[in-house]
Amino acid sequence: MIDAHHHIWRQEDLPWLMGPEQPRIFGEYGAIRRDYPIEEYLKDIQGKGIEKSVYVQANWEPSRALDEAKWVQSVSDEYGWPNAIIAYADFTVEDVRSQLDDLAAVDLVRGIRQQLHWHENPAYRFAPHADLSSDENVKRNMQYLADYGWSFDLQVFAPQMSGAAELVKHCPDVTFVLQHSGMLEDLTDAGMADWEEGMRKLAACPNMVNKLSAFGTFIHRNDPSFISDMIQRSVALFGADRCMFGSNFPIEKIWTSYDELFAAFKSAAAVFSQEQQDSIFYKTAMKVYRL
Repeated sequence: MIDAHHHIWRQEDLPWLMGPEQPRIFGEYGAIRRDYPIEEYLKDIQGKGIEKSVYVQANWEPSRALDEAKWVQSVSDEYGWPNAIIAYADFTVEDVRSQLDDLAAVDLVRGIRQQLHWHENPAYRFAPHADLSSDENVKRNMQYLADYGWSFDLQVFAPQMSGAAELVKHCPDVTFVLQHSGMLEDLTDAGMADWEEGMRKLAACPNMVNKLSAFGTFIHRNDPSFISDMIQRSVALFGADRCMFGSNFPIEKIWTSYDELFAAFKSAAAVFSQEQQDSIFYKTAMKVYRL
């Protein structure tokens, strides 16, 4: 098994942990407003059959993106975990390649995440505006990832998916990983329909894969029936060979344990064939992140 999305952190490095200025989609976060070291993560996953993991950038100060990647590399050098790093770079600049060149010196870097999600609700908002996918600098810089053999972890809401699909099509040689199955936050019939329409546009892009993760973000609980529904909808759209499991720990630790979370995912995936389950929990992440 591979956990394709988790974080470790020191609270001293994360301004969003320390102050009120950054909205937090996941609500009250006092339980994780502390260090989350690799030792605790390894204890959380003990006995689950997790063989490898992928660290996804945790929003250090943007100017310290390289420091973050180097620190995670040092943790891996000591513990053998994590096994890949998704780092941060700013694609809105004129030329991102100097940032990518610096990150390329870190052995475990396999891709980049810059969060593009924007929402009318300020508490859900991260990017400066909704249309970063259409920014000419972003479109040009994104293509450079192919030269490094790196993927891009794409994080958008349903209303942004049409623009995001155009970005994905603009960069056919880059693999995009949709964060958290498109961050479904509107569970009304209309909201679900908009999400599914956007997901279909993304799924139509052969270089787009989907990360099954963070299903507790907007409901603030571990809900096995919701997880099952989301996984079945996602697999129907993308196919199991373009889906991968991610825990989003320790964020989900606010409302559940790794045991309960992983059990919900395993139970939900039990309706699929063994080959499909192997893709979801192992093969897709192995291929995309070159583990």
